[in-house]
Amino acid sequence: MNISQAIFDLKQSLPHEVTLIAVSKTKPIEDLVEAYKAGQLDFGENKIQEMVSKWEQLPKDIRWHMIGHVQTNKVKYMAPFVSLIHAIDSTKLLSEIQKQAEKNNRIIEGLIQVRIAQEETKYGLPIDEVEALLEFASRCKNVKIKGLMGMASLSENEIQIRSEFETISTLYFNLKPHHPSFTYLSMGMSGDYTIALQLGSNMIRVGSKLFGAR
Repeated sequence: MNISQAIFDLKQSLPHEVTLIAVSKTKPIEDLVEAYKAGQLDFGENKIQEMVSKWEQLPKDIRWHMIGHVQTNKVKYMAPFVSLIHAIDSTKLLSEIQKQAEKNNRIIEGLIQVRIAQEETKYGLPIDEVEALLEFASRCKNVKIKGLMGMASLSENEIQIRSEFETISTLYFNLKPHHPSFTYLSMGMSGDYTIALQLGSNMIRVGSKLFGAR
C-alpha cells in the first residue's frame, strides 16, 4: 500500500477544517516515517508504552494523540509529550492527568469520551454525566478540555451509525457556546468517517484506509 498517496488522496477529499489523525497503532516505525514525510503530523495510538517508544524514535514535531482507553497508572509516561487525550471519561482519570500535567509544567489538552454506541464493550461517559465532568475539569488548572469524542457501533447499519453520531453532535453544539475552549468533535473512523463529517465532525481517526488492514 502506498501510504503517501493514501494520505494525499484522503486529505484532498477532506474539508480544510478537518484534522486527520493517522491511527498508527501496531504499525512499524517505517510506516510512520513514510506518513510523516508525506506531511502527516497527527498520529493516534491506543497503548501508552507503544506511543512512548515511537515518540522516542521519531521527530519531535509530531503531535501524539492517545485515542484508546487510558489506565491512570500509565498517564505519567505520556504526560511529558502527549498532544491530545481523546478518551477522558472519569474524575479519577482527570485528576491523574491534572497531577501529571502539573508535575511536567504543562497544560494537557483532552476530549471527553461520550458513550454513544449500543455496544457494552465501548468505553465512555453516559451523556447525562458529561456536564458534571466538565464542571470538575474546570477546576483542573493544567487540563484543558477541547471538546468531545465518540465511537459509533461497529455496524453496517448506517441509520444506527448516523443516529449515534447525531447524539454526540447535538450535545457538542449545545455545550460549545458555554465552553470557549471547545474546538474538536472527534468522531469517525475508516468505515464511517463520511457520515461523521456530515454531522459536524472536525477530527477523524483513520487507520486501515491509510496503512492497510492490521
